[in-house]
Amino acid sequence: MKLIIMPNQELILSCDIGGTHITSAIVDKTTWTILEETITRNHVNSQADAKSILQCWTGNMKSCLSKIPDAVTAIGIAAPGPFDYEKGIALMKGQAKYDSLYQMEVSEPIKELIGQPDYPIRYINDAAAFLQGEVFGCGLDQEECILGITLGTGLGSAVWQKGEKAYDADLWDTPYQESIFEEYLVTRFFVKRFAALTGIEEAGLREILEKHVERPETAQLLEEYRDQLLDFLYFFSQKYTCNRFVIGGNITKAWDLIFPDKSMLKPYHIEIGKFQEHAAIIGAASLFSN
Repeated sequence: MKLIIMPNQELILSCDIGGTHITSAIVDKTTWTILEETITRNHVNSQADAKSILQCWTGNMKSCLSKIPDAVTAIGIAAPGPFDYEKGIALMKGQAKYDSLYQMEVSEPIKELIGQPDYPIRYINDAAAFLQGEVFGCGLDQEECILGITLGTGLGSAVWQKGEKAYDADLWDTPYQESIFEEYLVTRFFVKRFAALTGIEEAGLREILEKHVERPETAQLLEEYRDQLLDFLYFFSQKYTCNRFVIGGNITKAWDLIFPDKSMLKPYHIEIGKFQEHAAIIGAASLFSN
């Protein structure tokens, strides 16, 4: 069953490409809302050859497009870096994902494979897309500056300034303590540190909290993480002279356990992402906001 599209709707095919998946959806530009019925997600073998990867991506896109009449006018794509976002050239190498696309301009193959040679395609960094999606989806685009952080398997950081496209702040490898910030703020920190404290190996923070929330070591783990995250908030806010944050990622599901006392966050204006995993979809579509 195809969706009924109103004459005043402007529709963008928007894609979020990750290391193991692609999610596409149609976004209504007039309201920056996702047409929920069009959300299409597929697994991607990012270590496959270039032809297989492009066929997987475009197969997902075509499946998404098939759910509406011919009303889409453009494609927005959120993709991980390194990537030449202006020219549409993949630059990932040695990261166990998309090596076969290295230095390939992907826009023309995408257009050819989906059969839409006239669609303009624009690209944005995935961490920046998360922030931009939250900004537009929540109607925050009149704010002067907002900083974005994603806390999950990796540490994402992005900057949005009024009238500009959000961009990757690329702070994950900033030196911190005995290593870099990312090593202290992502899922593997919880796994490694909990094992060091208890000798117990768990897959992630969710499992630690489900099985061991009452242990004193868990309280210590959350306290250490809280202090490290406060250090990062301070560093990030000082670097860009901005104290407004939108924070997303799976780790934020434990936000109230990490920050039971919200007074520690008084120097900052913090919002937990409303759209979370779908924020990048809105962010990629908003590349066509003007």
